Amino acid sequence: MTRAAASALTEDFISGLAERAAEAEELRRLPAATITDYRNSGLAGLLLPARYGGRQAEFPEIFDPVRRMAHGCASSSWTLGFYTLHNWMLALFGEQAQDEVFASGPVLCPAPLAPTGRAVPDGDGVRLSGRWSWATGVMDADWIMVGAICGPDDAAYPGLVLLPAGQISVEDVWHTAGMRATGSNDVVIKDVWVPQHRLISVADIYSGTSPGAQLHDASAYRWPMVPALALTAAMPALGSAERVADLFAQRLTERVLAYSGAAQKNQPAAQIRLGDARVRLRALHGLFGDTVGRIQDAVDAGERIGRGARADARAAAAHIVHESRAVIADLLEASGASAQFLTNPMQRAKRDVDIISGHVVYDYDTARELAGALEVGVKISPISMI
Repeated sequence: MTRAAASALTEDFISGLAERAAEAEELRRLPAATITDYRNSGLAGLLLPARYGGRQAEFPEIFDPVRRMAHGCASSSWTLGFYTLHNWMLALFGEQAQDEVFASGPVLCPAPLAPTGRAVPDGDGVRLSGRWSWATGVMDADWIMVGAICGPDDAAYPGLVLLPAGQISVEDVWHTAGMRATGSNDVVIKDVWVPQHRLISVADIYSGTSPGAQLHDASAYRWPMVPALALTAAMPALGSAERVADLFAQRLTERVLAYSGAAQKNQPAAQIRLGDARVRLRALHGLFGDTVGRIQDAVDAGERIGRGARADARAAAAHIVHESRAVIADLLEASGASAQFLTNPMQRAKRDVDIISGHVVYDYDTARELAGALEVGVKISPISMI
């Protein structure tokens, strides 16, 4: 599949995602038609290794489809983006695990990463128990990756553990103001045995030195995880802000202000809001392109991506989400109360991006603090998410 073909498929998705956005929100999960379209589209295999039938694209090719899908539905973009990203994460495991999970091609695999479970050694594997929140897309999962503290107590390390979705229980807790269609429910696992080959160290994934990086010998699999995650998951926010700007511009051509009878498009304040939004969005594209380019150049050169560079990327992603949210809020503020009807996609975009901004990786203060601390040589926690 060529890059142009992938782009065309993504365009085909957008209108369908927009048409199903209200249904998806009501269902609190992706509609079956969206899952079917995604499975058939080829996007799931975008970052899948070639040896398993995937495109094995350069990592940055994921960003544009995810951003543009948000023009239809942010929740769908977030969920489908993570499904695509998680196939890349699975390609970082060892060969035996990949042979197993990719036996039939790409899979739908949620990945709640917080190490809220415990994996205790048991023979040639571990006994896994715990509860995990924020399992995006878990209602349609084939497999699942979860974060856990692995190993014996005196040599414990944070890792990811992979297991079939049939071995988990799902708790329906996802009753939220936004991002409702992600179906990010809780996962419960009780004393499930998992073979050792389905474990991987978080330290290796964070730094881009995982087994998959050597197995596939392609730059995509040397990308560090936190920048990969943070930048990919920032795209639904940026795409939503772009869509709201487009809708605001269209609204200006039609809206007549109550009581004054004036066309809003003739109001300087409204023109300023639109012009300001466009410039801010262009600036975000510049920051994004610079950040991605720096990482890709280092990866292509075979360089290890240090903690400082990874923290800078997280801070850039947090700024993209923070500023996208602000652009949406500014445009909604100038759109009148009628923009708040549930039939209007502008209000849904605001609610969705409000929720995105609460993701731990986009904590704006923490992201900037980590980047600043590392630049001036201040020690930070060894388990900081960078």
